Amino acid sequence: MDVYLPIANLSVNGFYIVMLGGLTGILSGLFGVGGGFLTTPLLIFYGIPPTVAAASAATQVTGASVSGVLAHRKRNGVDYRMGLVMVGGGIVGALLGALLFRLLQSIGQIDVVINVLYVVMLGTIGGLMAREAVEALWPRKGATKQPRKRRHHPLVANLPMRWRFYRSGLYISPLAPLILGVLVGILTMLMGVGGGFILVPAMLYLLGMSGNVVVGTSLFQILFVTMVTTMTHALTTKAVDIVLAGLLLLGSVMGAQFGTQIALKAKPELLRLILAGIVILVALRMLYGLGIEPDEIYTVSPL
Repeated sequence: MDVYLPIANLSVNGFYIVMLGGLTGILSGLFGVGGGFLTTPLLIFYGIPPTVAAASAATQVTGASVSGVLAHRKRNGVDYRMGLVMVGGGIVGALLGALLFRLLQSIGQIDVVINVLYVVMLGTIGGLMAREAVEALWPRKGATKQPRKRRHHPLVANLPMRWRFYRSGLYISPLAPLILGVLVGILTMLMGVGGGFILVPAMLYLLGMSGNVVVGTSLFQILFVTMVTTMTHALTTKAVDIVLAGLLLLGSVMGAQFGTQIALKAKPELLRLILAGIVILVALRMLYGLGIEPDEIYTVSPL
């Protein structure tokens, strides 16, 4: 089923795009990540221009996050106060990212920067996830497994103006989640990611949040930041392909519900190991793409 994408200016197989959206939705429900960190690279591999892939993936991540938040809300798994602080930071970050996006686009380096960011981020995150999963599945002989005490990082503890976040069980400064939100907003704008692959570990190991609200709160923040990112892209870069985003959304909304059900039954360590393997393979493929000569050396873009 061929479908024409007006902004990307090419025809694609609609079924493949819907399936890709479904994969992203499953990841969203399983891990609390928007899934854009895999959607954008896979769209680039398929032949979608990086700028269109990043902008449209942010739109699709919004749909996956809505479905995921509703599923976690039923289990009281969302800290709305913490989420709103990170949303505020994320909106500021998205606006800063828009300025940076336009600057890199004006000098013709945005495609290269997107690819390099993905290689660095996916390689790092994939390696850390794989190590943690392997240690959990196959602990070293003689090593006693000590339960990790949930506490926030010393840098977070020293920040002023503490607030109580009751659902997360924390008494910390709102500056920490605010700064985290700004960082994720910039990445969302540049890379079309939800930022959950940074948010979830940071919320656990830096902020010290309770594990039962991390995924839902991450999706809550991703939902609003990707909405702002989509509108900003539509008004400034004009890179959002509504047909591509619609096909991705169709798959992701269904996939998120399916992923949430899998998360309740599957072994978390094994799931993390599988995800880490996928992430590392995508990073290696993008690294390979940076080192070979493209099929079309020169491209023409409208001013």
